[in-house]
Amino acid sequence: MVDQMNPAALEAPPTPRQMRKARAQLKFLDGTASQSQLIRRRYKSNPMAMFGLYLLCLIYFTAIFAGFLAPHSASSTSADHAYQPPQAVHFTLEDGFFIHPTESSTDIETLQRVFVEDPDVKIPLTFFATGDEYQLLGFIPADVHFFGTVDPDQRLYLLGADRAGADLLSLILYGGQISLSLGLIGVAVSLVLGIVIGGISGYFGGLTDTIIQRVIEFIMSIPTLPLWLGLAAAIPPRWGITETYFAITMILSLLGWTGMARVIRGRVLQSRGEDYILAAKLDGASHGRIILRHMMPSFVSHIIASMSLAVPAMILAETSLSFLGLGLRAPAISWGVLLQDSQNLQVVANAPWLLMPALAVVLTVIAFNFVGDGLRDAADPYGK
Repeated sequence: MVDQMNPAALEAPPTPRQMRKARAQLKFLDGTASQSQLIRRRYKSNPMAMFGLYLLCLIYFTAIFAGFLAPHSASSTSADHAYQPPQAVHFTLEDGFFIHPTESSTDIETLQRVFVEDPDVKIPLTFFATGDEYQLLGFIPADVHFFGTVDPDQRLYLLGADRAGADLLSLILYGGQISLSLGLIGVAVSLVLGIVIGGISGYFGGLTDTIIQRVIEFIMSIPTLPLWLGLAAAIPPRWGITETYFAITMILSLLGWTGMARVIRGRVLQSRGEDYILAAKLDGASHGRIILRHMMPSFVSHIIASMSLAVPAMILAETSLSFLGLGLRAPAISWGVLLQDSQNLQVVANAPWLLMPALAVVLTVIAFNFVGDGLRDAADPYGK
């Protein structure tokens, strides 16, 4: 009877998730939490960093499943819809979502193509529509798209069309596969070079450190853009998409490892005099084991933060080279290749939707910068 009168006795027992959260809170307060737990907690307390992480996950999700999310395939074109402006989606309770077909004509005074909607005809839209065939994840044949027209022969241009009549939204989704993967691969190669060369420079010091640092300073003193242009122009035009892709990746990687190498060198110089490093040497550990197994874990969080800030630089570099016509070339699809049509100011004035790939680049770079800043602040041992 007493327990029934006690309000605390009527409360539900804590859930397993609440118990785990309480234990993590106790570890954080009494100082027994691990470094990864502290970094994770600091990172989650940063709203901009979490926003960047969610946005980045969304961007990579759309790139991985581009074939499913895109209304059309990357090679689907229609000459009758060249420079088609974005179509408006309409909705009624009776018909649901639909669009009106457009008819093109030439303006006699301006000699420009004008698209006029036919309000008497409705093209229904549906989810999980059957359309162009594609390879899901690169090896699974499929023809179902997340959304599209009920009639597969009808075209859908939510973001307009390019000069070939290809759907710009589909091209942006497919272009993200190359632009985003190139940034990750380029940073991965730069990371390997930075760890090896920077670790050797900081660990051995002396003449080895002097020679490596002079080489790094020489590479960093060369103007970046002219060097990129010169190396990219040396790529034979007859090379295919795959060869050009890997060539551009190697060019960006071979020129982007210097900053990473200097960061790692400074960290190795800072930690090589610690007692645990001396103990590892006296125990007979090899130089490679000391660098990789004893030194690297102490500043791996800073390396991750540096990598997250280096990826957008790689993406911008590829976009710049492809925009100038010295990187990837059509029929390859990347955000830089899609922006090549924007070089003509007259075309941009008449079809401003061709600048939409630049918005994808901006959102990706902002997301990476938010994530990188959040990781850097969370990994700072002197941060609050």
